[in-house]
Amino acid sequence: MSMSPESVSAALPVAGLPVSGPAVVAHAAGDLRIDDVPVPAPAAGEAVVEVAFGGICGSDLHYWLHGAAGESILKAPLVLGHEISGTVVRAAADGTGPAAGTAVAVHPATPGPGAARYPADRPNLSPGCTYLGSAARYPHTDGAFSRYVNLPARMLRALPEGLSLRTAALIEPASVAWHAVSRAGDVAGKTALVIGSGPIGALAVAVLKRAGAARIVAVDMHPKPLEIAAAVGADEVLAAGDAEAIAAVEADVVIESSGNHHGLASAIQGATRGGTVVMVGLLPSGPQPVLISLAITRELELKGSFRFNDEIDNVIAALADGTLFVDPVVTHEYPLERGIEAFEVARKSAESGKVLLDFSPVGGE
Repeated sequence: MSMSPESVSAALPVAGLPVSGPAVVAHAAGDLRIDDVPVPAPAAGEAVVEVAFGGICGSDLHYWLHGAAGESILKAPLVLGHEISGTVVRAAADGTGPAAGTAVAVHPATPGPGAARYPADRPNLSPGCTYLGSAARYPHTDGAFSRYVNLPARMLRALPEGLSLRTAALIEPASVAWHAVSRAGDVAGKTALVIGSGPIGALAVAVLKRAGAARIVAVDMHPKPLEIAAAVGADEVLAAGDAEAIAAVEADVVIESSGNHHGLASAIQGATRGGTVVMVGLLPSGPQPVLISLAITRELELKGSFRFNDEIDNVIAALADGTLFVDPVVTHEYPLERGIEAFEVARKSAESGKVLLDFSPVGGE
């Protein structure tokens, strides 16, 4: 969905659908708009999805606030969003994927051409992998914060009956958390420590609870995230500044989701000898101070965790059968027309958890 006038005029209408629709577009640092973008004709392997809900991710905030997410720098306007749910309104013409009328979640990754050189079950590591709403490459990969969006049928996951589209907006970040916990191995009966209780950290708490962790301790700088973490399964909560209490946890498994070196230091200090630290919070590029000597003498396993693969199917099943409880993670919901306000709230991590956008037309328009 290019923003250029040429592509708008070249957009081919789809019978029964409008030729354009509203979308959340980052134009540059500090320049976020609700634009009218074209609804072009889908390719043979693409379905047209009417988006219901979208969750605002940290990367979306970075593109808006800084014009970049890590080393992915905006070079052109970008439709944001990759945490979405919706309904197929036009099935893929090649017969693949869900039928029209199917409620779906979205796996937003497209493995790169180098996937064959990596383990088949880890396409997230393939070079050239693209993600919806990413400026990692140019032309950028537009996201799905748009009322109507064309998506490859292979990205779509049909939702079981009874799983609401609102809850389904958490499937993507919950899959990130599930992947992180799985990187730690079997956590049943173990003590787990989660550093950083924002949406990913809180979802990691929920996944740990479902996986049978005997004791879960959540850490954050602010009371609100800790309140959410407790609501989804944390047995104890600690203030990030309480270094002595964190070190005393002696966790078998630590999920570091704060994304800063202070959090990583707490993760290493809070791990027991021989424990495992999974790093899911993305630290800034470049050298970072790390308590590496302590990690060495304690024989800690430090593991990276990046996005997810087929864990999305496990998350959908667990949400559908009620064994994964995530409802408290959503703290705010705004209609698309108030999208700028929603982003303002989402940036205030001390006051909000996951903030959702509701893409439903106002007044049935």
